[in-house]
Amino acid sequence: MADEAPHAAPHVDLRRALRETGWTALLALALFTPLVGFKTVQNIRNELILETRWPLLFALVAIIAALRLLHSLVIAPRLARRAGRLEHTRPSGSWAKLAPWLGACAVGFAVAYPFIVILLTGFSGGVKWIDNFGVQILIYVMLGFGLNIVVGLAGLLDLGYVAFYAVGAYSYALFAKAFGLSFWLLLPIAGCLAAFWGILLGFPVLRLRGDYLAIVTLAFGEIIRLVLINWVPVTNGYAGISGIPRPTFFGIPFNADDDGFAAVFGLEFSPLYRTIFLYYLILGLALLTAFVTLRLRRLPVGRAWEALREDEIACRSLGINTTNTKLTAFATGAMFAGFAGSFFAARQGFISPESFTFMESAVIVAIVVLGGMGSMLGVATAAVIMIGSTEIMRELDFLKWVFGRDFDPTQYRMLLFGFAMVVIMIWKPRGLIETREPTAFLREKKTVAADLVREGRG
Repeated sequence: MADEAPHAAPHVDLRRALRETGWTALLALALFTPLVGFKTVQNIRNELILETRWPLLFALVAIIAALRLLHSLVIAPRLARRAGRLEHTRPSGSWAKLAPWLGACAVGFAVAYPFIVILLTGFSGGVKWIDNFGVQILIYVMLGFGLNIVVGLAGLLDLGYVAFYAVGAYSYALFAKAFGLSFWLLLPIAGCLAAFWGILLGFPVLRLRGDYLAIVTLAFGEIIRLVLINWVPVTNGYAGISGIPRPTFFGIPFNADDDGFAAVFGLEFSPLYRTIFLYYLILGLALLTAFVTLRLRRLPVGRAWEALREDEIACRSLGINTTNTKLTAFATGAMFAGFAGSFFAARQGFISPESFTFMESAVIVAIVVLGGMGSMLGVATAAVIMIGSTEIMRELDFLKWVFGRDFDPTQYRMLLFGFAMVVIMIWKPRGLIETREPTAFLREKKTVAADLVREGRG
C-alpha cells in the first residue's frame, strides 16, 4: 500500500483555486485596461479622441480567469501527480516505431494538399488556401529546420537568424535584376552568400555562449537590417526592390502569353498553376533541408554538434575542434535560410527591410523551442500550428460579432504566441515532441535513469 501513495490524486483546494483565480483576474484587468480597454482614434478634424473597448476587455479577463481556474482544478493536480510518481522513465520504443510513420503520413499529406484543396474549394478558392496557408507555412518550416541546426543540434542560441533570410532574399533580387540570371542559378548563389555571412558571424562569437551569444546574434540581425535601410543606392532603402523576376517552369513563364505555361500545355490560363508550382518548389526545398539535416546528424560533424550542445568543455576534452564545429553549424543553418530567402523574393516579387525584422527571428526561434529542439517533426508541427493559426485568424469574421466590428484578430497573434510559450513550458518543458536521442549507439539503445537527467526523463 505504501507504493501506491505517490500515485494517489492530490487534494484539490477549491477555496485556494477561487482565490488564485480572483487575483489573476484582477491582475489581468489592471494589465489590459490601458492596453486593450482604451483606444485612441483620429476624428475628421485630425484630433485624437479616446474610445473604450469594455466588452473586449472583460471578455479577455473572463477567458484568462477561466483558464486560471482550469489550471488550478485540473492541470496543476495532474502535474503534481506526475511529479510525485516514483518512476519517471517511459519506454521510448513505441514512439520510435511511431515517429517514422507519422513523418511519412505528414509528407504524404503535404504532397496531396493542393489536390485536396482544389477538390474541396475548386480552382477559385484554391489560390488562397495553397498560397496563404501551404506556401507560407512551408517557408517557416524550412526556416525552422535551418535554425534547428544551430539551436537544436549545436545548442547555440541565435536571435539574428532573419539576417541570413534577408541576405538570401536581397542576393536573389539584386542579381536577378542586375544580371538577368535565372532562379535556379541564383538559388545556390544566395545560399552560399548567406553561408559566408554565417561564417563571418561565427568568428566573433566563438568564445561566447548563452545570453552573451544571444545578444551578439541579435545585434547582427539589427545591423543587417539597418544596412538594408541605409544603403539606398543598392537596396533602395525603405522603398524596397520591386519587379523581381519570378521562377519559371524549365524556361516556361506562368503568364497569359502564347508562350506561357497554360498555352504550351493547352490549358485555360489561371494563377493557380504558378501557385501550385511554388508550393511544390518550397516543399522540395523543405524536404531537401530535412534530408540533409538528418544525414548530417549521422556524420561526425553532426555528432560534434550534439556534443557541443551537451557540454562544450567535455567536447574540447575529447579533441573536437569547437571552432570548426560552431562555424559549420552557423554556415549550414545560414545556407538554408538563404535558400528560403531567395524563394521568398521570387514568390513575392517585392522585398523591403520591413519583412526582416527581429519579430521574424522571434517567431522562428519560438517554432524551434515549441516544437522541441532537435526534433524535425516537432519543428514542422509547431510551424503548422503557429503560422497556420495566424492565417486562420484572418478568416474568423464571427469574432467581430463578439468583440466589435473594429476587432482585428491578427493584432493579437503575438499575445497568442506568448500564451503558447507559457503553456508549453508548463505542460511540456522540452517541446511538443520531447525527444533528444543520440544518433549513434554502442550496442543497443537504452533508456537513461530519471535521476541522471535534469528534466526527469531519460
